Amino acid sequence: MDARPRLSRALKNPILFCRHANRLYHRRLGLRSYNEDGIDPFAADWDNLLVLDACRYDMFERRADLPGRLRRVESRASTTVEFLRANVGGRDLRDTVYVTANPQLHQHRESIEAQFAAVVDVWRADGWDDEHGTVLPETVTAAALRANEEHPDKRLVIHYMQPHYPFIGADTRFAGGDFTDTEASEENVWVQLLQGRLDADREGIWELYDANLDRALPHVEEAMEKLGGRTVVTADHGNMVGERAFPIPFREWGHPRGVYTPELVSVPWLVYEDGPRRKIRASTAGHGEESADDDVVAERLRDLGYAE
Repeated sequence: MDARPRLSRALKNPILFCRHANRLYHRRLGLRSYNEDGIDPFAADWDNLLVLDACRYDMFERRADLPGRLRRVESRASTTVEFLRANVGGRDLRDTVYVTANPQLHQHRESIEAQFAAVVDVWRADGWDDEHGTVLPETVTAAALRANEEHPDKRLVIHYMQPHYPFIGADTRFAGGDFTDTEASEENVWVQLLQGRLDADREGIWELYDANLDRALPHVEEAMEKLGGRTVVTADHGNMVGERAFPIPFREWGHPRGVYTPELVSVPWLVYEDGPRRKIRASTAGHGEESADDDVVAERLRDLGYAE
């Protein structure tokens, strides 16, 4: 990947330059492409892996009251694409069905080159919620239960979009911008906060961020109870909410790639046992990715707050 355009933008913006410098530190000047201290979730023993997008460990510990044994683990990634490349890139996962609300797997399928038994793109037309500009958690759970019926001998990965931006049902307006209206700005709340163009206190942001997780948890619990077997609830990465970055200590927001602060890589690992284990069998052939309109994928990613 050519990093020169990103470097050029960073040189024109002091905050982005500081972020780029921190990235160089965390990635050892490019000697590592992901957080090598993180776990490999796909090597673990589970029937169902429920992934909450951008869910910090401390946030999950405070808000979640799900059954099971919880511990803190370290992710290999600070973004979804990094999570996918580090954990499934080039891997034979024909014993696994990936049910996802996040279009990043489709967007980067050629470079990730993972083989799944099937991929269920819930973000396509029938699963996308235009009002909120995202995929609702109940839609993901329903798709996961259908996938379980259709593939009873496969492991399931269920990738929820929440608590990742956008904030479902948020009607709060802050001075300097309205991040609840996707047409009001092409940049999400984290970018606006990072660049000082949104006047908001951290407590208010935390309330919205927490509420997004709260909105998802009942549907996560429904999936845990109905799928059975051994379920793990985790996250692909965390999120910065105005904490000081490292080593350059500016206030960071969002989840920049290649930066491995505790807020970005400390994620939950909740193990829940419920009934007999699934008998897993690999498919003889990998899944052929269904095509999607490039403009639709780009629009979905913009709504979800992903910058180009």
